[in-house]
Amino acid sequence: MAGPAPATTAGPAPSGGWRPARLEQRESRTATGRTLRFRVPGWPGHLPGQHVDVRLTADDGYQAVRSYSLAAPADGDTVELGVQATPGGEVSPYLAEVLPVGARVEMKGPLGGWFVWDGTFDGPLLLAAGGSGVVPLMAILRARRRVRSDAPCTLLYSVRTQDEVWYADELAAAPPFLSVRVLHTRQAPPGSARPAGRITSADLEALPAPAGSHCYVCGPTGFVEHTSDLLLAAEHPAELIRTERYG
Repeated sequence: MAGPAPATTAGPAPSGGWRPARLEQRESRTATGRTLRFRVPGWPGHLPGQHVDVRLTADDGYQAVRSYSLAAPADGDTVELGVQATPGGEVSPYLAEVLPVGARVEMKGPLGGWFVWDGTFDGPLLLAAGGSGVVPLMAILRARRRVRSDAPCTLLYSVRTQDEVWYADELAAAPPFLSVRVLHTRQAPPGSARPAGRITSADLEALPAPAGSHCYVCGPTGFVEHTSDLLLAAEHPAELIRTERYG
């Protein structure tokens, strides 16, 4: 079975590793979450789970650099990022709302080699996301769908409210191999059988995640530490748990 596109399919990056990137499309995911699609000539490809650095340069020469997760498998020169606008942030609100389509930034990557799915393991996956931490996990899910893997995969997705679910339509149309469980920490939807609250050991026990599942956990630091502790307590081997955190 073929795996994801290789991470190196083009020539060497320009000096310093920065490539020009043109914004082609912006798509709303939540009230503050956006998908940004860039065209990056000479992009070398990437693996699901990797990220990039984005650099903005002001007219006076001031520069700001931030890291963003890749939301989709490699697709030629197209790079898809997930950007969550942080109130008072210097870069994310600008990217999410202001940067005009057609404008250019600079991009370096792909970066990161630990939190990746490279296609060599086609067994069961347990993916746990907190908020916008679902972005790199979506790249993994899309890659699994692309290679038509039928190995079971479970997504446990923690959000404060239903309005904060990224990729709602895509997850609602989940392929047969994927089981999606959305948990709400502040306000559960009307009629929900589970009250609002953090992930618990009972939530993990209820998942169709067989022994030996490779686990990927991404989200805010508190979420990642809490969920990783629960996975270890449930006797998931530490060597099968990979984490990515922010904030």
